[in-house]
Amino acid sequence: MGDRKSGILLHVTSLPGKEGIGTLGSEAHRFVDFLEETGQKLWQILPLGPAGAGNSPYLCYSAFAGNPLLIDLELLTEEGLLHLDELVVRSHFLKKRTDFQKVERWKLPLLRKSFKEFQNRQFDRFNTEYSQFLDEHNWWLTNHALFMAARKNFDGLEWGKWPADIKFRKTDALEQLSMQLSEEIEFQKYLQFVFFRQWHRLKNYANQKQVEIFGDVPLYVSGDSSDVWANTDIFMLDEELNPIEVGGVPPDYFSESGQLWGNPVFNWERLQQRDYDWWIARIHFNLRMFNRVRIDHFRGLESFWSIPASEKTAMNGAWVPAHGYNLLLKLKEQLGELFFIAEDLGTITDEVEKMRETFGLPGMKVLQFAFSTDASNKDLPHNYDRNFVVYTGTHDNDTTLGWLRSLENDEKRMLEKYAGIAEQDQLKNVVEMALASVADTAIIPMQDILELDSNARMNIPGTAKGNWEWRFSWTQLKQNQKKFLKELIQKYNR
Repeated sequence: MGDRKSGILLHVTSLPGKEGIGTLGSEAHRFVDFLEETGQKLWQILPLGPAGAGNSPYLCYSAFAGNPLLIDLELLTEEGLLHLDELVVRSHFLKKRTDFQKVERWKLPLLRKSFKEFQNRQFDRFNTEYSQFLDEHNWWLTNHALFMAARKNFDGLEWGKWPADIKFRKTDALEQLSMQLSEEIEFQKYLQFVFFRQWHRLKNYANQKQVEIFGDVPLYVSGDSSDVWANTDIFMLDEELNPIEVGGVPPDYFSESGQLWGNPVFNWERLQQRDYDWWIARIHFNLRMFNRVRIDHFRGLESFWSIPASEKTAMNGAWVPAHGYNLLLKLKEQLGELFFIAEDLGTITDEVEKMRETFGLPGMKVLQFAFSTDASNKDLPHNYDRNFVVYTGTHDNDTTLGWLRSLENDEKRMLEKYAGIAEQDQLKNVVEMALASVADTAIIPMQDILELDSNARMNIPGTAKGNWEWRFSWTQLKQNQKKFLKELIQKYNR
Protein backbone atom coordinates (compact mmCIF):
# COMPACT_ATOMS: atom_id res chain seq x y z
CA MET A 1 0.00 0.00 0.00
CA GLY A 2 3.03 2.24 0.10
CA ASP A 3 3.02 5.30 2.36
CA ARG A 4 2.33 5.05 6.06
CA LYS A 5 -1.23 6.04 6.80
CA SER A 6 -3.98 5.43 9.30
CA GLY A 7 -7.74 5.51 9.41
CA ILE A 8 -10.86 4.75 11.39
CA LEU A 9 -13.30 1.87 11.14
CA LEU A 10 -16.89 3.06 11.45
CA HIS A 11 -19.87 1.74 9.56
CA VAL A 12 -22.24 4.31 8.03
CA THR A 13 -25.17 3.01 10.15
CA SER A 14 -23.18 3.99 13.30
CA LEU A 15 -23.09 7.69 12.46
CA PRO A 16 -25.18 10.08 14.59
CA GLY A 17 -28.19 11.95 13.20
CA LYS A 18 -31.95 12.40 13.44
CA GLU A 19 -33.11 9.53 11.22
CA GLY A 20 -32.62 6.66 13.66
CA ILE A 21 -29.70 5.32 11.60
CA GLY A 22 -26.52 6.80 10.16
CA THR A 23 -27.03 8.15 6.64
CA LEU A 24 -25.03 9.53 3.70
CA GLY A 25 -25.93 13.12 4.62
CA SER A 26 -24.42 15.96 6.68
CA GLU A 27 -23.24 13.79 9.59
CA ALA A 28 -21.22 11.62 7.20
CA HIS A 29 -19.62 14.76 5.77
CA ARG A 30 -18.92 15.97 9.31
CA PHE A 31 -17.22 12.65 10.05
CA VAL A 32 -14.96 13.19 7.01
CA ASP A 33 -14.08 16.63 8.45
CA PHE A 34 -13.13 14.94 11.74
CA LEU A 35 -10.91 12.47 9.86
CA GLU A 36 -9.20 15.31 8.01
CA GLU A 37 -8.76 17.31 11.22
CA THR A 38 -7.02 14.41 13.00
CA GLY A 39 -4.79 13.50 10.05
CA GLN A 40 -6.58 10.28 9.04
CA LYS A 41 -6.25 9.15 5.43
CA LEU A 42 -8.74 6.24 5.44
CA TRP A 43 -12.35 5.65 6.42
CA GLN A 44 -13.12 1.94 6.56
CA ILE A 45 -16.75 0.86 6.41
CA LEU A 46 -18.70 -2.42 6.25
CA PRO A 47 -20.67 -3.57 3.16
CA LEU A 48 -23.36 -1.05 2.11
CA GLY A 49 -25.94 -3.46 0.65
CA PRO A 50 -29.61 -3.86 1.64
CA ALA A 51 -29.33 -6.06 4.73
CA GLY A 52 -31.64 -9.04 5.11
CA ALA A 53 -32.49 -11.08 8.22
CA GLY A 54 -30.59 -10.04 11.33
CA ASN A 55 -29.62 -6.71 9.70
CA SER A 56 -26.17 -8.08 8.85
CA PRO A 57 -24.35 -6.11 6.15
CA TYR A 58 -22.72 -9.46 5.28
CA LEU A 59 -26.08 -11.00 4.29
CA CYS A 60 -27.60 -8.72 1.69
CA TYR A 61 -30.32 -9.02 -0.94
CA SER A 62 -27.76 -7.89 -3.51
CA ALA A 63 -23.98 -7.75 -3.95
CA PHE A 64 -24.38 -4.53 -5.94
CA ALA A 65 -27.33 -2.52 -4.58
CA GLY A 66 -27.13 0.06 -1.80
CA ASN A 67 -29.20 0.01 1.38
CA PRO A 68 -32.12 2.49 0.97
CA LEU A 69 -32.19 3.07 4.76
CA LEU A 70 -28.88 4.93 4.38
CA ILE A 71 -30.45 7.51 2.06
CA ASP A 72 -30.49 10.91 3.77
CA LEU A 73 -33.97 12.46 3.72
CA GLU A 74 -32.78 16.01 4.44
CA LEU A 75 -30.76 15.91 1.22
CA LEU A 76 -33.97 14.94 -0.60
CA THR A 77 -35.74 18.00 0.85
CA GLU A 78 -32.88 20.21 -0.39
CA GLU A 79 -33.44 18.81 -3.87
CA GLY A 80 -37.19 19.36 -3.75
CA LEU A 81 -37.99 15.64 -3.65
CA LEU A 82 -39.54 15.82 -0.17
CA HIS A 83 -41.19 18.61 1.81
CA LEU A 84 -39.40 19.67 4.97
CA ASP A 85 -42.65 19.58 6.97
CA GLU A 86 -42.86 15.83 6.26
CA LEU A 87 -39.67 15.37 8.26
CA VAL A 88 -40.85 17.41 11.22
CA VAL A 89 -42.88 14.49 12.55
CA ARG A 90 -39.82 12.37 13.14
CA SER A 91 -40.22 9.21 15.14
CA HIS A 92 -38.62 9.20 18.55
CA PHE A 93 -35.54 7.16 17.79
CA LEU A 94 -32.92 5.90 20.19
CA LYS A 95 -29.67 7.82 19.84
CA LYS A 96 -27.26 5.03 20.81
CA ARG A 97 -28.78 2.11 18.88
CA THR A 98 -30.47 1.56 15.54
CA ASP A 99 -33.92 0.00 15.64
CA PHE A 100 -33.83 -1.18 12.01
CA GLN A 101 -37.51 -2.15 11.79
CA LYS A 102 -38.69 1.12 13.28
CA VAL A 103 -36.45 3.07 10.89
CA GLU A 104 -37.82 1.10 7.94
CA ARG A 105 -41.46 1.65 8.97
CA TRP A 106 -40.86 5.41 9.18
CA LYS A 107 -38.52 5.89 6.25
CA LEU A 108 -39.92 3.79 3.41
CA PRO A 109 -43.26 5.67 3.20
CA LEU A 110 -41.29 8.94 2.99
CA LEU A 111 -39.07 7.52 0.27
CA ARG A 112 -42.24 6.52 -1.61
CA LYS A 113 -43.51 10.10 -1.29
CA SER A 114 -40.23 11.39 -2.70
CA PHE A 115 -40.58 8.92 -5.59
CA LYS A 116 -44.04 10.36 -6.40
CA GLU A 117 -42.51 13.85 -6.38
CA PHE A 118 -39.74 12.61 -8.66
CA GLN A 119 -42.31 11.11 -11.07
CA ASN A 120 -44.70 14.05 -10.99
CA ARG A 121 -42.63 17.17 -11.13
CA GLN A 122 -38.95 16.72 -10.70
CA PHE A 123 -38.14 14.09 -13.25
CA ASP A 124 -37.23 16.63 -15.96
CA ARG A 125 -34.55 18.10 -13.71
CA PHE A 126 -32.92 14.69 -13.22
CA ASN A 127 -33.87 13.19 -16.57
CA THR A 128 -30.42 12.99 -18.20
CA GLU A 129 -28.73 11.90 -14.99
CA TYR A 130 -31.35 9.20 -14.33
CA SER A 131 -31.12 7.86 -17.90
CA GLN A 132 -27.33 7.70 -17.60
CA PHE A 133 -27.64 5.88 -14.29
CA LEU A 134 -29.99 3.27 -15.80
CA ASP A 135 -27.70 2.77 -18.81
CA GLU A 136 -24.70 2.24 -16.58
CA HIS A 137 -26.35 -0.04 -14.00
CA ASN A 138 -29.04 -1.96 -15.87
CA TRP A 139 -26.86 -5.10 -16.07
CA TRP A 140 -27.52 -5.76 -12.35
CA LEU A 141 -30.29 -3.29 -11.53
CA THR A 142 -33.02 -4.85 -13.70
CA ASN A 143 -32.72 -8.16 -11.86
CA HIS A 144 -32.41 -6.52 -8.46
CA ALA A 145 -35.45 -4.24 -8.91
CA LEU A 146 -37.57 -7.14 -10.14
CA PHE A 147 -36.32 -9.32 -7.27
CA MET A 148 -37.24 -6.73 -4.60
CA ALA A 149 -40.62 -6.02 -6.21
CA ALA A 150 -41.38 -9.76 -6.43
CA ARG A 151 -40.29 -10.26 -2.82
CA LYS A 152 -42.81 -7.62 -1.74
CA ASN A 153 -45.46 -9.14 -4.00
CA PHE A 154 -44.90 -12.60 -2.46
CA ASP A 155 -45.11 -11.25 1.12
CA GLY A 156 -41.39 -11.42 1.83
CA LEU A 157 -41.02 -15.08 0.91
CA GLU A 158 -37.50 -16.11 -0.10
CA TRP A 159 -37.21 -16.67 -3.84
CA GLY A 160 -36.83 -20.45 -3.52
CA LYS A 161 -40.49 -20.58 -2.42
CA TRP A 162 -41.89 -18.41 -5.23
CA PRO A 163 -44.16 -19.90 -7.94
CA ALA A 164 -42.09 -22.30 -10.07
CA ASP A 165 -42.14 -20.29 -13.32
CA ILE A 166 -40.83 -17.19 -11.48
CA LYS A 167 -38.35 -19.16 -9.39
CA PHE A 168 -36.96 -20.80 -12.56
CA ARG A 169 -37.06 -17.45 -14.40
CA LYS A 170 -39.24 -18.53 -17.34
CA THR A 171 -39.12 -15.66 -19.85
CA ASP A 172 -42.89 -15.22 -20.33
CA ALA A 173 -43.56 -15.34 -16.60
CA LEU A 174 -40.87 -12.72 -15.87
CA GLU A 175 -42.21 -10.42 -18.60
CA GLN A 176 -45.72 -10.69 -17.22
CA LEU A 177 -44.56 -10.11 -13.64
CA SER A 178 -42.47 -7.13 -14.74
CA MET A 179 -45.54 -5.52 -16.32
CA GLN A 180 -47.71 -6.30 -13.31
CA LEU A 181 -45.14 -4.86 -10.84
CA SER A 182 -43.86 -2.05 -13.07
CA GLU A 183 -44.56 0.73 -10.54
CA GLU A 184 -42.76 -1.07 -7.69
CA ILE A 185 -39.86 -1.92 -10.02
CA GLU A 186 -39.52 1.77 -10.92
CA PHE A 187 -39.55 2.66 -7.22
CA GLN A 188 -36.72 0.17 -6.56
CA LYS A 189 -34.68 1.68 -9.39
CA TYR A 190 -35.31 5.16 -8.04
CA LEU A 191 -34.06 4.12 -4.57
CA GLN A 192 -30.80 2.94 -6.12
CA PHE A 193 -30.48 6.12 -8.18
CA VAL A 194 -30.82 8.27 -5.05
CA PHE A 195 -28.52 6.02 -2.99
CA PHE A 196 -25.67 6.10 -5.51
CA ARG A 197 -26.10 9.80 -6.13
CA GLN A 198 -25.68 10.49 -2.39
CA TRP A 199 -22.90 7.93 -2.06
CA HIS A 200 -20.73 9.40 -4.82
CA ARG A 201 -21.28 12.89 -3.45
CA LEU A 202 -19.92 11.69 -0.10
CA LYS A 203 -17.02 9.76 -1.64
CA ASN A 204 -16.00 12.77 -3.75
CA TYR A 205 -16.12 14.99 -0.65
CA ALA A 206 -13.87 12.54 1.23
CA ASN A 207 -11.43 12.22 -1.67
CA GLN A 208 -11.17 16.02 -1.96
CA LYS A 209 -10.12 16.01 1.71
CA GLN A 210 -7.46 13.34 0.93
CA VAL A 211 -9.52 10.70 2.76
CA GLU A 212 -9.87 7.39 0.92
CA ILE A 213 -12.88 5.16 1.44
CA PHE A 214 -12.04 1.59 2.24
CA GLY A 215 -14.96 -0.75 1.42
CA ASP A 216 -15.63 -4.39 2.22
CA VAL A 217 -16.50 -7.26 -0.14
CA PRO A 218 -17.89 -10.39 1.53
CA LEU A 219 -16.68 -13.56 -0.18
CA TYR A 220 -20.14 -15.13 -0.24
CA VAL A 221 -23.55 -13.70 -1.05
CA SER A 222 -26.82 -14.45 0.71
CA GLY A 223 -28.81 -17.39 -0.70
CA ASP A 224 -31.88 -15.15 -0.66
CA SER A 225 -30.48 -12.55 -3.04
CA SER A 226 -31.01 -11.31 -6.57
CA ASP A 227 -27.46 -12.50 -7.35
CA VAL A 228 -28.22 -16.18 -6.72
CA TRP A 229 -31.70 -16.00 -8.28
CA ALA A 230 -30.32 -14.43 -11.48
CA ASN A 231 -27.12 -16.54 -11.67
CA THR A 232 -28.13 -19.97 -10.38
CA ASP A 233 -25.53 -21.72 -12.58
CA ILE A 234 -22.52 -20.26 -10.71
CA PHE A 235 -23.63 -21.65 -7.33
CA MET A 236 -23.78 -25.26 -6.11
CA LEU A 237 -27.56 -25.80 -6.36
CA ASP A 238 -29.65 -28.89 -7.11
CA GLU A 239 -32.35 -29.26 -9.79
CA GLU A 240 -34.86 -27.52 -7.51
CA LEU A 241 -32.36 -24.67 -7.04
CA ASN A 242 -31.77 -25.48 -3.37
CA PRO A 243 -28.15 -25.34 -2.12
CA ILE A 244 -26.29 -28.66 -2.23
CA GLU A 245 -23.28 -27.29 -0.33
CA VAL A 246 -23.02 -24.22 1.92
CA GLY A 247 -20.19 -22.13 3.35
CA GLY A 248 -18.67 -21.88 6.80
CA VAL A 249 -15.50 -22.65 8.73
CA PRO A 250 -14.50 -25.84 10.57
CA PRO A 251 -14.20 -26.12 14.37
CA ASP A 252 -11.44 -23.89 15.76
CA TYR A 253 -10.31 -21.83 18.74
CA PHE A 254 -13.50 -19.72 18.53
CA SER A 255 -16.11 -22.44 18.11
CA GLU A 256 -16.15 -26.15 18.94
CA SER A 257 -18.62 -26.95 16.17
CA GLY A 258 -17.26 -24.43 13.65
CA GLN A 259 -19.39 -21.75 11.99
CA LEU A 260 -22.22 -22.70 9.63
CA TRP A 261 -22.94 -19.61 7.54
CA GLY A 262 -25.43 -21.26 5.21
CA ASN A 263 -24.55 -19.24 2.08
CA PRO A 264 -24.48 -21.26 -1.15
CA VAL A 265 -20.89 -21.87 -2.28
CA PHE A 266 -19.58 -21.03 -5.76
CA ASN A 267 -19.37 -23.47 -8.64
CA TRP A 268 -15.84 -22.46 -9.65
CA GLU A 269 -15.78 -24.77 -12.70
CA ARG A 270 -18.83 -22.98 -14.09
CA LEU A 271 -17.33 -19.60 -13.20
CA GLN A 272 -14.24 -20.59 -15.16
CA GLN A 273 -16.41 -21.41 -18.21
CA ARG A 274 -17.94 -17.95 -17.87
CA ASP A 275 -14.44 -16.43 -17.67
CA TYR A 276 -15.18 -15.39 -14.05
CA ASP A 277 -17.42 -12.64 -15.45
CA TRP A 278 -19.66 -12.27 -12.37
CA TRP A 279 -16.71 -11.97 -9.98
CA ILE A 280 -14.81 -9.61 -12.26
CA ALA A 281 -17.85 -7.35 -12.64
CA ARG A 282 -18.27 -7.38 -8.86
CA ILE A 283 -14.66 -6.36 -8.19
CA HIS A 284 -14.68 -3.60 -10.85
CA PHE A 285 -17.97 -2.32 -9.42
CA ASN A 286 -16.57 -2.17 -5.88
CA LEU A 287 -13.39 -0.44 -6.98
CA ARG A 288 -15.53 2.28 -8.54
CA MET A 289 -17.52 2.61 -5.35
CA PHE A 290 -14.50 2.65 -3.04
CA ASN A 291 -10.85 3.65 -3.29
CA ARG A 292 -9.75 0.24 -2.04
CA VAL A 293 -11.51 -2.87 -0.77
CA ARG A 294 -11.03 -5.56 1.82
CA ILE A 295 -11.85 -9.08 0.60
CA ASP A 296 -13.58 -10.75 3.51
CA HIS A 297 -12.67 -14.42 4.11
CA PHE A 298 -9.84 -14.18 1.56
CA ARG A 299 -8.75 -17.75 2.29
CA GLY A 300 -12.00 -18.91 0.63
CA LEU A 301 -10.55 -17.78 -2.71
CA GLU A 302 -7.79 -20.40 -2.36
CA SER A 303 -9.93 -23.21 -0.91
CA PHE A 304 -13.20 -23.13 1.04
CA TRP A 305 -14.90 -25.24 3.71
CA SER A 306 -17.84 -26.82 1.92
CA ILE A 307 -20.60 -28.32 4.09
CA PRO A 308 -23.50 -30.49 2.85
CA ALA A 309 -26.64 -28.32 3.06
CA SER A 310 -28.38 -30.95 5.22
CA GLU A 311 -25.84 -30.61 8.07
CA LYS A 312 -26.82 -28.80 11.29
CA THR A 313 -23.25 -27.77 12.20
CA ALA A 314 -20.04 -26.99 10.28
CA MET A 315 -18.19 -30.04 11.60
CA ASN A 316 -18.71 -32.38 8.63
CA GLY A 317 -17.32 -30.43 5.71
CA ALA A 318 -14.40 -30.68 3.32
CA TRP A 319 -11.81 -28.27 1.92
CA VAL A 320 -12.51 -27.68 -1.76
CA PRO A 321 -10.10 -25.75 -4.02
CA ALA A 322 -11.31 -22.41 -5.44
CA HIS A 323 -9.97 -20.49 -8.45
CA GLY A 324 -8.84 -17.34 -6.65
CA TYR A 325 -5.39 -17.43 -8.25
CA ASN A 326 -6.85 -17.40 -11.79
CA LEU A 327 -9.33 -14.71 -10.82
CA LEU A 328 -6.67 -12.44 -9.29
CA LEU A 329 -4.39 -13.00 -12.29
CA LYS A 330 -7.15 -11.86 -14.64
CA LEU A 331 -7.88 -8.80 -12.48
CA LYS A 332 -4.18 -7.90 -12.33
CA GLU A 333 -3.99 -8.03 -16.13
CA GLN A 334 -6.97 -5.67 -16.32
CA LEU A 335 -6.17 -3.31 -13.45
CA GLY A 336 -2.38 -3.32 -13.19
CA GLU A 337 -2.35 -2.77 -9.43
CA LEU A 338 -4.77 -4.56 -7.09
CA PHE A 339 -6.17 -2.20 -4.46
CA PHE A 340 -7.29 -5.02 -2.17
CA ILE A 341 -6.64 -5.97 1.41
CA ALA A 342 -6.79 -9.69 2.19
CA GLU A 343 -8.75 -10.55 5.33
CA ASP A 344 -6.52 -13.46 6.26
CA LEU A 345 -7.54 -14.03 9.87
CA GLY A 346 -7.96 -17.47 11.40
CA THR A 347 -6.05 -20.60 10.40
CA ILE A 348 -4.22 -19.75 7.19
CA THR A 349 -2.32 -22.26 5.06
CA ASP A 350 0.96 -21.80 3.18
CA GLU A 351 -1.02 -21.80 -0.09
CA VAL A 352 -3.15 -18.84 1.06
CA GLU A 353 -0.03 -16.94 2.21
CA LYS A 354 1.64 -17.65 -1.14
CA MET A 355 -1.38 -16.38 -3.10
CA ARG A 356 -1.52 -13.19 -1.02
CA GLU A 357 2.22 -12.59 -1.43
CA THR A 358 2.25 -13.41 -5.17
CA PHE A 359 -0.20 -10.56 -5.78
CA GLY A 360 1.38 -8.25 -3.19
CA LEU A 361 -1.85 -7.91 -1.19
CA PRO A 362 -1.60 -6.55 2.35
CA GLY A 363 -2.84 -8.98 5.02
CA MET A 364 -4.36 -8.14 8.41
CA LYS A 365 -2.97 -8.11 11.94
CA VAL A 366 -5.18 -7.73 15.01
CA LEU A 367 -3.64 -6.72 18.34
CA GLN A 368 -6.41 -8.39 20.34
CA PHE A 369 -5.09 -11.74 19.03
CA ALA A 370 -1.45 -10.92 19.81
CA PHE A 371 -1.09 -11.92 23.47
CA SER A 372 -2.66 -15.38 23.63
CA THR A 373 0.60 -17.32 23.04
CA ASP A 374 4.26 -16.29 23.19
CA ALA A 375 6.75 -13.92 21.54
CA SER A 376 6.43 -15.76 18.21
CA ASN A 377 2.73 -14.77 17.85
CA LYS A 378 2.25 -13.44 14.29
CA ASP A 379 0.00 -10.60 15.55
CA LEU A 380 2.69 -9.08 17.78
CA PRO A 381 4.12 -5.92 16.17
CA HIS A 382 7.75 -7.13 16.18
CA ASN A 383 6.74 -9.96 13.82
CA TYR A 384 5.16 -7.79 11.07
CA ASP A 385 6.60 -6.63 7.84
CA ARG A 386 5.36 -3.46 6.14
CA ASN A 387 2.73 -4.94 3.82
CA PHE A 388 0.02 -5.33 6.46
CA VAL A 389 -2.95 -3.46 7.89
CA VAL A 390 -2.91 -3.51 11.68
CA TYR A 391 -6.09 -3.17 13.76
CA THR A 392 -6.60 -2.90 17.50
CA GLY A 393 -9.76 -4.96 16.82
CA THR A 394 -12.31 -5.45 14.03
CA HIS A 395 -16.13 -5.19 13.88
CA ASP A 396 -16.24 -8.84 15.02
CA ASN A 397 -14.14 -8.21 18.15
CA ASP A 398 -15.10 -6.72 21.48
CA THR A 399 -14.05 -3.09 21.86
CA THR A 400 -10.44 -2.90 23.02
CA LEU A 401 -11.53 -1.57 26.42
CA GLY A 402 -14.00 -4.45 26.76
CA TRP A 403 -11.27 -6.90 25.73
CA LEU A 404 -8.77 -5.44 28.22
CA ARG A 405 -11.28 -5.79 31.03
CA SER A 406 -11.90 -9.44 30.18
CA LEU A 407 -8.21 -10.47 30.05
CA GLU A 408 -7.11 -13.14 32.47
CA ASN A 409 -3.97 -14.98 33.60
CA ASP A 410 -1.31 -15.62 30.93
CA GLU A 411 -2.81 -13.29 28.32
CA LYS A 412 -3.04 -10.46 30.85
CA ARG A 413 0.54 -11.06 32.03
CA MET A 414 1.80 -11.25 28.45
CA LEU A 415 0.27 -7.85 27.61
CA GLU A 416 1.69 -6.24 30.77
CA LYS A 417 5.11 -7.73 30.07
CA TYR A 418 5.06 -6.70 26.40
CA ALA A 419 3.70 -3.21 26.86
CA GLY A 420 4.97 -2.55 30.39
CA ILE A 421 1.94 -0.50 31.26
CA ALA A 422 -0.39 0.23 34.12
CA GLU A 423 -4.00 -0.81 33.67
CA GLN A 424 -5.52 2.66 33.38
CA ASP A 425 -3.37 3.54 30.35
CA GLN A 426 -3.62 0.22 28.53
CA LEU A 427 -6.20 1.26 25.94
CA LYS A 428 -4.17 4.26 24.80
CA ASN A 429 -1.02 2.15 24.71
CA VAL A 430 -2.64 -0.50 22.53
CA VAL A 431 -3.84 2.22 20.11
CA GLU A 432 -0.32 3.66 20.12
CA MET A 433 1.15 0.18 19.55
CA ALA A 434 -0.88 -0.11 16.32
CA LEU A 435 0.09 3.35 15.08
CA ALA A 436 3.77 2.89 16.03
CA SER A 437 4.06 -0.47 14.27
CA VAL A 438 5.96 -1.00 11.02
CA ALA A 439 2.70 -1.93 9.19
CA ASP A 440 2.03 0.56 6.37
CA THR A 441 -1.59 0.98 7.42
CA ALA A 442 -3.20 1.16 10.86
CA ILE A 443 -6.97 1.17 11.41
CA ILE A 444 -8.60 1.96 14.74
CA PRO A 445 -12.32 1.30 15.36
CA MET A 446 -14.16 4.48 16.42
CA GLN A 447 -15.15 2.78 19.71
CA ASP A 448 -11.46 2.67 20.69
CA ILE A 449 -10.95 6.36 19.91
CA LEU A 450 -13.98 7.11 22.12
CA GLU A 451 -12.69 4.74 24.85
CA LEU A 452 -15.94 2.74 24.98
CA ASP A 453 -16.56 -0.58 26.72
CA SER A 454 -18.32 -3.78 25.57
CA ASN A 455 -21.72 -2.01 25.36
CA ALA A 456 -20.47 -0.39 22.15
CA ARG A 457 -19.57 -3.69 20.48
CA MET A 458 -20.75 -3.94 16.86
CA ASN A 459 -21.10 -7.70 16.37
CA ILE A 460 -20.79 -10.96 18.29
CA PRO A 461 -20.20 -13.68 15.65
CA GLY A 462 -22.50 -16.68 15.98
CA THR A 463 -25.33 -14.69 17.58
CA ALA A 464 -28.42 -13.69 15.62
CA LYS A 465 -29.88 -10.75 17.58
CA GLY A 466 -28.76 -7.35 18.81
CA ASN A 467 -25.85 -6.92 16.40
CA TRP A 468 -24.97 -4.04 14.04
CA GLU A 469 -27.00 -1.55 16.13
CA TRP A 470 -24.32 0.59 17.82
CA ARG A 471 -24.20 4.33 17.10
CA PHE A 472 -22.04 7.08 18.50
CA SER A 473 -22.85 10.72 19.25
CA TRP A 474 -20.57 13.72 18.89
CA THR A 475 -20.86 14.50 22.62
CA GLN A 476 -18.84 11.30 23.24
CA LEU A 477 -15.87 12.69 21.32
CA LYS A 478 -13.67 14.73 23.64
CA GLN A 479 -11.11 17.36 22.66
CA ASN A 480 -8.28 15.41 24.35
CA GLN A 481 -9.15 12.28 22.29
CA LYS A 482 -8.80 14.27 19.07
CA LYS A 483 -5.53 15.78 20.33
CA PHE A 484 -4.17 12.33 21.29
CA LEU A 485 -4.99 10.94 17.85
CA LYS A 486 -3.52 13.90 15.99
CA GLU A 487 -0.28 13.82 18.00
CA LEU A 488 0.22 10.08 17.40
CA ILE A 489 -0.28 10.54 13.65
CA GLN A 490 2.49 13.13 13.61
CA LYS A 491 4.72 11.16 16.01
CA TYR A 492 4.64 7.99 13.89
CA ASN A 493 4.63 9.66 10.46
CA ARG A 494 1.21 8.52 9.37
